[in-house]
Amino acid sequence: MINNNKSFIIGEIGINHNGDLRLAKKIILEAKNSGFNIVKFQKRNPDISTPNSKKDIMRNTPWGTISYLAYKKKIEFGEKQFQEISKYCKKIGIEWFASAWDIESLNFLKKYKLKYNKVASPMLTNLNLLKEIAKEKKYTFISTGMCKYKDIENAIKIFKKAKCKFSLLHCVSTYPAKLEDLNLNMIITLKKKYKCEVGYSGHEKSVSPSVFARVLGAKIIERHITIDRTLWGSDHAASLEPSGMRSLITMIRKYETSLGDGKKRFLKGEKLKLQDMKYW
Repeated sequence: MINNNKSFIIGEIGINHNGDLRLAKKIILEAKNSGFNIVKFQKRNPDISTPNSKKDIMRNTPWGTISYLAYKKKIEFGEKQFQEISKYCKKIGIEWFASAWDIESLNFLKKYKLKYNKVASPMLTNLNLLKEIAKEKKYTFISTGMCKYKDIENAIKIFKKAKCKFSLLHCVSTYPAKLEDLNLNMIITLKKKYKCEVGYSGHEKSVSPSVFARVLGAKIIERHITIDRTLWGSDHAASLEPSGMRSLITMIRKYETSLGDGKKRFLKGEKLKLQDMKYW
């Protein structure tokens, strides 16, 4: 998945499809054309994963004023939609996976034989879910927003005990995140503290912080993506539109191309230039 110079770039569609399969396909295609390695969705059982305190709160939505739980169910994809997503991704040549927010959803995703798992930041303290994810022994991306060091350490223990490979993703879980809150030096801190691969999951509006994260050593970059940041929904404002998606990939790949191997060379062009400049 990861080599010395190439980063693994995840397009987080999440719930930006708004329950619309056609919109999901449009975002997938933009991710493919922009050069993302993979796209990611979210899978949850709203009855399980929605806090009881929020279920009956009324919310204005494109479907009218409905309860928060009803809204969550409106935007949730089921087997029919994920089968179509799986076929579509195979057709256009891009991989996909999803983060499970409950054990039922984790079991649901098994039928698609996906390569990766993802622990979303809000699920980091759900130790029972983490244990089930680790049992699958799929490479797992673990987001570290909304938590303390102890929470990260508890998760690491679970994955190491299960001998399940993982990487941590530095994350600030505000939508969109302010530049002054990003604390990108945490990428270095997490690497030193836990001696593991560390990536970055960004929720800011702009492209540049993800590029800066790559420069700091994050070889896994995850960004929310959409076709229009003004669309209705909670995550669109913290997502990249197609132009931002292309800029992100272009800048990261240019950076990687320019890195080289660190070996000193006296290039032919330099020799010719030196000859032109030699006055003694």
